[in-house]
Amino acid sequence: MEVNQNRMPLYEAVKQFKDNQPKSYHVPGHKSGLLYEQIDSEWTRFLQYDVTELNGLDDLHAPEGPIMEAQQLLSSLYRTRKSYFLVNGSTVGNLASILASFEKGDYVLVQRNCHKSVLNALSLANVKPIFLSPKVDHELCIGLEIDPAIVRNAFENYPNLKGCVLTYPNYYGFTYNLKAIIDIVHKNNGLVIVDEAHGPHFQIGRPFPESAVTLGADIVIHSAHKMLPAMTMGSYLHINSKRVSDKRIEFFLAMLQSSSPSYPIMVSLDIARHYLGNFTKQDMEYTLFQRNQFVTMLESIEHLSVKTRSGQDPLKVLVTYEGYSGFELQGIFEEQGIFTELADQYHVVFVLPLLKQGIIYPYDNTIEKLKAALERRTPVIKVEKMLYKNNEELTSLSMTYDEMEHKEVEYVSMRDAIHRIAAKMITPYPPGIPLLLPGEKVKKEQIKTLMQLLELNAKFQGDTSSLYKGEIPVFKD
Repeated sequence: MEVNQNRMPLYEAVKQFKDNQPKSYHVPGHKSGLLYEQIDSEWTRFLQYDVTELNGLDDLHAPEGPIMEAQQLLSSLYRTRKSYFLVNGSTVGNLASILASFEKGDYVLVQRNCHKSVLNALSLANVKPIFLSPKVDHELCIGLEIDPAIVRNAFENYPNLKGCVLTYPNYYGFTYNLKAIIDIVHKNNGLVIVDEAHGPHFQIGRPFPESAVTLGADIVIHSAHKMLPAMTMGSYLHINSKRVSDKRIEFFLAMLQSSSPSYPIMVSLDIARHYLGNFTKQDMEYTLFQRNQFVTMLESIEHLSVKTRSGQDPLKVLVTYEGYSGFELQGIFEEQGIFTELADQYHVVFVLPLLKQGIIYPYDNTIEKLKAALERRTPVIKVEKMLYKNNEELTSLSMTYDEMEHKEVEYVSMRDAIHRIAAKMITPYPPGIPLLLPGEKVKKEQIKTLMQLLELNAKFQGDTSSLYKGEIPVFKD
């Protein structure tokens, strides 16, 4: 039965509460924004929505009122067994899903180019990961798809595999034959978790790729804040089959999420669901028309190329500029006030909006600024294409998480680290996909890629001081 998606239960409850002009003698300490009034009255108005678990506003960890209704509408929209609001990003969704689904010592198949939160979850769960290496597109130099044949081979080589953790789409909006992989895992009595952080809008249907929810994954995690109009950290977790224990999911969500969840984030999740649930065919046509015009204008800029591939999210646009690295190109854009999602050695990635009809986005002004910035530059130097490619389709760690816990760490030069066992995660960010994993043997190709990234001024997360000294942490022999 179709459910009316016009309501926004949590937004309505919080707005009514605010409009009644309540007097705050409770947390949070900004007292409905009053303490900010002398600093910024606009900020004060926003903070009136930053409430807590008061009468009529429900409780995320034991919902019975507007939060429960909002989550039910979310589940109805995505056609899931159960859906949840997340206030700690897709990170907490990945953590809770993996901890709830697997036990210590379980063998778990994991896509190698996954987000670091997946790897942290594997460590916390103390499982034995078997990594799937994606095929590399040699023109784009990006790890793209997972071959279903490799998944089938993995279950033949590791019959004790309990399930699979996949990333779909990747940061660039590329997808692959997820349905075939889900079918293989289910045939082998495994459970499928999909980090679909960048695909919450796929539920709309064509021309977007099919959603992991529709394709039958057991658990799907969405970053609503990435592609829908939700606040940063606002995400969804969907239980999509009876293979999953909702009680265990709820146990870990309650453990890992704040006991004082942000109402502005939750309200924005309610609004984002409403936005998607009322997105019309006319809205879709408008979004695509605006997108296609923007791409055409980008392609008209001399030496600038737009890279496309089948199975790609049309709202992700990859561009290259002849003779410049993606990092350099991103810097040029930022000088003009144009801030993009991601740069790598070769590309810059634009994330375009999901527009309702009539919303004016500054595409024309963006093109004017880009043309002005690039017409003063003459590409002369070719950027050498180099990307780490793991020639082994299936790999495992050289140490268990238990063994790593008791090993001493030392810092050695990058060249001396080759064939040693990495002690810490080294993660270019964005996209947050680790180049080196703790417990894996360092390969020559990884070091070459790392040195190139440093030369191109790529950004890394964590303690990077040793990297810029030319050293990385490894476990002592």
